[in-house]
Amino acid sequence: MRRWVLAGIMVLLGGPAPAQQPVPEKPRLLISTDIGGTDPDDNQSMAHFLMYSNRFTTEGLVSSPSYGKGSKQELLRMIDLYEKDLPALQKNEKGYPSPAALRTVCKQGRQGPAPYAGYRTATEGSDWIIQCARKKSPRSLWILVWGGLDDLAQALHDAPDIRTKIKVYWIGGPNKKWSANSYAYIAANFPDLWFIECNGSYNGFFSRNNTVEKLTNTNYYDNYIKGAGALGKDFKNYYKGHIKMGDTPSLLYLMDGAPGNPFKESWGGSFTKIMHSPRTIFNRNTTIADTVTIYSVLEFHFKGPKTNVGSNKPCFTMTVQAGIGEQQWEGFYLGDGAYVVRYCPKQSEVLTYKITSAIPEFPEQSGQLVVDNTWPGKGGPADYRLGDNWYSDRAGSNLFDEGWQGAKTVSKWRNDALLDWAKRWARLQ
Repeated sequence: MRRWVLAGIMVLLGGPAPAQQPVPEKPRLLISTDIGGTDPDDNQSMAHFLMYSNRFTTEGLVSSPSYGKGSKQELLRMIDLYEKDLPALQKNEKGYPSPAALRTVCKQGRQGPAPYAGYRTATEGSDWIIQCARKKSPRSLWILVWGGLDDLAQALHDAPDIRTKIKVYWIGGPNKKWSANSYAYIAANFPDLWFIECNGSYNGFFSRNNTVEKLTNTNYYDNYIKGAGALGKDFKNYYKGHIKMGDTPSLLYLMDGAPGNPFKESWGGSFTKIMHSPRTIFNRNTTIADTVTIYSVLEFHFKGPKTNVGSNKPCFTMTVQAGIGEQQWEGFYLGDGAYVVRYCPKQSEVLTYKITSAIPEFPEQSGQLVVDNTWPGKGGPADYRLGDNWYSDRAGSNLFDEGWQGAKTVSKWRNDALLDWAKRWARLQ
């Protein structure tokens, strides 16, 4: 197997394999995940994390399902599988956390999205983020967000002082849709946060380009995972074992080199500083003549009847029809007959939407718009102005992979990451 690994890398790169650079010190880590929700790729990434958990000081595992029915019970179930495989993992490497220690730091965060304000009330998860961030340590707390930002936004609202004690790597893209309100709150109120907004680059981890046949998304399970312990048996339950793992690049980033330098080459991507986050406000229904930026925050403001609905309670629905099918988003009442809903498009396409409400005399409305594929694009007057430590996908046209911006900064290392993981699966055979 070792001979094949080396040969595979030599063929791909035409020379010796690039070594993963050592991380100066174990990162303090807290993962916020929507595991158990609608997308099972979090289970795949959680299996990867558990098998590499000796590389981190794990301080929190927070269930934050802004969409779907995820809960911390799914985290606990994954730790049960890890406990069965732990003796085999420990034969080759030390420093794995005990299952009991991991269970202790599992916390329940918000279930469901935040309202228009971007925050609501504290959760066990948001309180735990604050507690971990405030620990006396010369090291920052790394928060990897695999779903919505709702618990992070709540923690920042309740304890603004933690902004200087944390570093965030967020898998955005589709997750930005589900937590548009929390994102807007953070960008507007904490622009100085150290923040990697990975909207497109993570897609490189399931790229089909430049991949050895044994490592393709459909073949990896049969070649390396099948028959490998309790975690391997469970892996088959997610996408029939096909690799997706869209959140894994955040872990790979912390495992390779100096994570404090987002410009460096790493298994988890390479990023660039952005000074603005696009935001467009519409006070009318849009048409096909309107073009917006991918991943941007769109605010649709409408006039309607005055009502007694509170500002935190959804009172109308925006139904979006796009290539993925139909999805619905909650809209809110601002008072004095003013209504608003936020939406963040995740891909280049033509969107059609409809606005409906059960409120009597609320006018049903509809519209269209075009989403272009450049992020963050040209600035606009309503944009969120960011500080010196906000980073995102590199925009070079040569770094797009299958249409995703910056994805080649991840896909170029995909084979190396999967071959390294294969060694750990081999220990469970």
